[in-house]
Amino acid sequence: MKKNKVSEYRKDQEIKVRIIDIGMRGEGIGKLEDGYTVFIKDAVVGDHVRASIMKANKSYAYAHLDQILQASPHRVEPLCPVARQCGGCQLQALSYEQELVYKQNKVRADLIRIGGFPEEEIDAVMEPIVGMQDNPTGPWRYRNKAQVPVGKNSAGRIVAGFYAGRTHSIIPMTDCMLGHEINKDIIDRVLTYMEIHKVPPYDEETGKGLIRHILIRSGKFSGQIMVCIVANGDSLPYESDLVEHLQNIPGMTSIVLNVNKERTNVILGRKLRTLWGRDEIEDTLHVYDVYEDGNFVPAAEAVTFRISPLSFYQVNPEQTQKLYSLAMNYAHLTGKETVWDLYCGVGTISLFMARRAGKVCGVEIIPEAIENAKQNAARNGIENAEFFVGKAEEVLPAYVQECRSAGKEPDIDVICVDPPRKGCDSKCLETILEIRPERVVYVSCDPATLARDLRILADGGYELRKVRPVDQFGHTVHIETIVLLQKLNS
Repeated sequence: MKKNKVSEYRKDQEIKVRIIDIGMRGEGIGKLEDGYTVFIKDAVVGDHVRASIMKANKSYAYAHLDQILQASPHRVEPLCPVARQCGGCQLQALSYEQELVYKQNKVRADLIRIGGFPEEEIDAVMEPIVGMQDNPTGPWRYRNKAQVPVGKNSAGRIVAGFYAGRTHSIIPMTDCMLGHEINKDIIDRVLTYMEIHKVPPYDEETGKGLIRHILIRSGKFSGQIMVCIVANGDSLPYESDLVEHLQNIPGMTSIVLNVNKERTNVILGRKLRTLWGRDEIEDTLHVYDVYEDGNFVPAAEAVTFRISPLSFYQVNPEQTQKLYSLAMNYAHLTGKETVWDLYCGVGTISLFMARRAGKVCGVEIIPEAIENAKQNAARNGIENAEFFVGKAEEVLPAYVQECRSAGKEPDIDVICVDPPRKGCDSKCLETILEIRPERVVYVSCDPATLARDLRILADGGYELRKVRPVDQFGHTVHIETIVLLQKLNS
């Protein structure tokens, strides 16, 4: 019998172990000879390492990576010099090819383990992950948004960078390899302005100081740039000098002040004032045709969006185009269908679908997002999209009841859901099963809750037809997945 007592393993105990898997936070997973599990941050699959236990539980421990005794064939040198301290890119030491293998396997494993689907069923419907290898910058420089905290280092000098994992200690870094190259120049100019005019950064402990964050948004395809200074006050000293520092950067379109005086870790306040240029920037997402061989070919359609500091907009537009084009492809639109897009946000998927559907109805609980969706529809001349404020699990049943009270069945051919990480509300799933549309397209940012919800839909009379992961967030553990479900006996 295997021994597995907490007394056998203790804090600071040194171990040697081979890494065989990756955990949900990107940490390496090793198994000791007696089956005891060890989680080791910064270790990758295939590494043989020496580590020190930091915390031991009955069946597993967390350990610190002390030395790589034999490097994995999949280990690569991170491009970012602070990748290990920052923790934002949990997989940067793993080759991108192997990262895609890990993500594909994670989706598959969760559908089998959590969803209870047979292996052969998943293998029959699962398509290869959509990676970033063919994008102009590959799996780097893909983020169109940076939120950079500002503070002081131990020497009292103003710094900007990223919080160390699970802390609010700032690691100085002005050139994140996932962000736009121009970000470094912008951050350096803001810090120079602060040094010259002795503008104090915000101090979380005291609630004093002025500048909290530097928010940068860029249009991947428009080239337009917005800089938003998040401040603990209604104005900045020498605002014209800050504008002068920034306005001649190529692509600069908007310089905005955001006021946030709250003692909170929420980054943005609600009050905005434009210091220079426009209130918003624009960007355009293009539609792809997706062929049976899995290739993406640019189509004629496109959708243009306006983006404010407060707008939600996907951070990886190159992959977003492919993700939403896949959603449209899975919906099998011919120009006649009525599509309901639940959890629609600012209407990104809705407006993609509207290009090829008869009618699209979007539902979202956030009023400002629905207002943005309506504006985006008008801006693009899309007249066959309608948007409703409310919870999906309330708006959809109310519509169904209204139709049936009028003596007719609801006209819904396709339902598309793109829920938050917690997945669909149970009432929403119940309503889908009651309506029984021909097809359900599920876009997910969490394979575990996806597997749970797919099990409910499958038990309710739907079968999986296609499953395809899409890598939206390279070098992190996060993964998007899109699924097509078809009504049985349709």
